[in-house]
Amino acid sequence: MFFLSAPSHAGISLSGTRVVYPGQSKEASVVVKNQSKGDVMIQSWIESLDEKQGDLPFALTPSLSRLGGDKQQILRIFYAGEGLAADRESAFWLSVQEIPQRAKGDNSLQIAVRQRIKLFYRPADLPGKADEAPAQLKWRWSSDGGKPALDVVNDTPYFVSLGHARLKVGTNAYPIVTEMVAPKSVKRLSLKDYTGHAQPVNAKVEFSSINDFGATVDTQADMSN
Repeated sequence: MFFLSAPSHAGISLSGTRVVYPGQSKEASVVVKNQSKGDVMIQSWIESLDEKQGDLPFALTPSLSRLGGDKQQILRIFYAGEGLAADRESAFWLSVQEIPQRAKGDNSLQIAVRQRIKLFYRPADLPGKADEAPAQLKWRWSSDGGKPALDVVNDTPYFVSLGHARLKVGTNAYPIVTEMVAPKSVKRLSLKDYTGHAQPVNAKVEFSSINDFGATVDTQADMSN
């Protein structure tokens, strides 16, 4: 059996590209729809971003179920109430896998298609708003192994999922290799195609980020000293 992470080829679809679990809520949920005509078995689980094994303070129901053709069901996520930081968001993977059904006498290759989206637990009463976090990032000139790089400083309690980013110097633009930036952290990002060593004058960073609804938001920022 092979495993494939490719939502566009799956017989199942999810109602969102991410799940945000507000700390003041009793649960969070996502809708799973079977887009095929036949029944499918669905297995779902939550894991850490680094995929290391360990107990997580969540319950997920149903974790294993049969879903009829053209039917949908709600996956419910429950937080145990303790075990996560209260002063910042925590992030995890939510995986939903379609278990292939082999017909009797069928010797064809079986492919298990897995969809994986991020689950964000957002404690109650965090300062500020999640959609304000991208504009509050600070961008600083740095180096990585002698090569120019940028440090992005996130002082907010929210994750910022970066899409595309580039350093704009006059009419020239240099791609920045993006990653998700954790709350209250500094992330060093590689800068492509730039041959200088010192911070260019009047440089700006143009970048996009992904909001709670999976939409991209464009932002422009000045370089910090």
